[in-house]
Amino acid sequence: MGSSSNGIQSAAARSRGDGGATVVDKGVDFANYFCTYGFLYHQKDMLTDRVRMDSYYNAVFQNKHHFAGKVVLDVGTGSGILAIWSAQAGARKVYAVEATKMADHARELIKANNLETVIEVIEGSMEDVQLPEKVDVIISEWMGYFLLRESMFDSVIFARDRWLKPNGVMYPSHARMWVAPIRSGLVDQKKCDCDAAMDEWNEFVNDTKDYYGVDMGVLTKPYLEEQKKFYLQTSLWGNLKLNQVIGQPAMIKEIDCLTTTVKDIVNIRSSFSLPITAENPRLCGFGGWFDVHFKGRVDNPVKQEVELTTAPSEEFDTHWGQQVFLLHPPRHVNKGDTMTINFGMNRSSQNHRLLEVNFDCEIKHSSGESIPPFNTKIYIE
Repeated sequence: MGSSSNGIQSAAARSRGDGGATVVDKGVDFANYFCTYGFLYHQKDMLTDRVRMDSYYNAVFQNKHHFAGKVVLDVGTGSGILAIWSAQAGARKVYAVEATKMADHARELIKANNLETVIEVIEGSMEDVQLPEKVDVIISEWMGYFLLRESMFDSVIFARDRWLKPNGVMYPSHARMWVAPIRSGLVDQKKCDCDAAMDEWNEFVNDTKDYYGVDMGVLTKPYLEEQKKFYLQTSLWGNLKLNQVIGQPAMIKEIDCLTTTVKDIVNIRSSFSLPITAENPRLCGFGGWFDVHFKGRVDNPVKQEVELTTAPSEEFDTHWGQQVFLLHPPRHVNKGDTMTINFGMNRSSQNHRLLEVNFDCEIKHSSGESIPPFNTKIYIE
């Protein structure tokens, strides 16, 4: 997840799918989101992610021509690592914007590395910051779980539209979102957890009636809905392995960071078909991940393209992992079956930094028989 410098007002104002304004309390938003990034332990989680670190390091130092003598804006600098690398690659000036008190640590780190004359740390949200000049490069690690959770990309878009020169470049320049059918023992575990929670509730209802003469049974249904959402309808973070992916992945969204607008990402729709490739697996749900690319731009390309991927791997895990969308109940499928999926993802109406995902699915067996279509709604919280 990217370091914090999200524009609270900008993200809030565009959080509705129709593009209309939605009022978000700045203090509440800071408490719910920004404050997490003000702690060094959280920064350490990101700084020890070798896939993340190596990708950005290679992107900068294998493409020094984009940085040498140039002006760079680091959106959400966090500890300041990307600003430091930009300066070490030869940037003339780096503006490092950070919304939290992590800005103080960034200043200390920058001074300890003798770069305080090149890097200027600015504490504040990106939408409130005023720079004295336009920039040649915007660099940011803005990606959240399943790419778009946290809505930090809104601030990068704002910075691009306000401060990037006409021939400027974005690091990263492109992003893609993927989903694939998976198998996972978590589907059984979560169902058991939900059943156990309801057994506990029913015992509580009986005890309250026996001991205190109050029948709490009228609240059983809303309690069940709460537990179902928590255990069965909320996505999970996980590190999937390749053998858990049982079908061909599908790309559901491709983003050009130079041209994408907020409107393009608040409401995502994709329809696709994919084959089951594993032998007689249980379809337990879907895995979601992303990759980003450092390509530069058509008229100002990189010399060495770099990819950062969070796809399932037997070798490398990232702090992002993958999002696991479980299917209750799971379905039995066969190799050669085809899934047709209508995918939808919106920002939560309750919190613009969270997401709601819908999978409308139909399975056609290799024999030609189809099973009734089904729908599942899952929350990324």
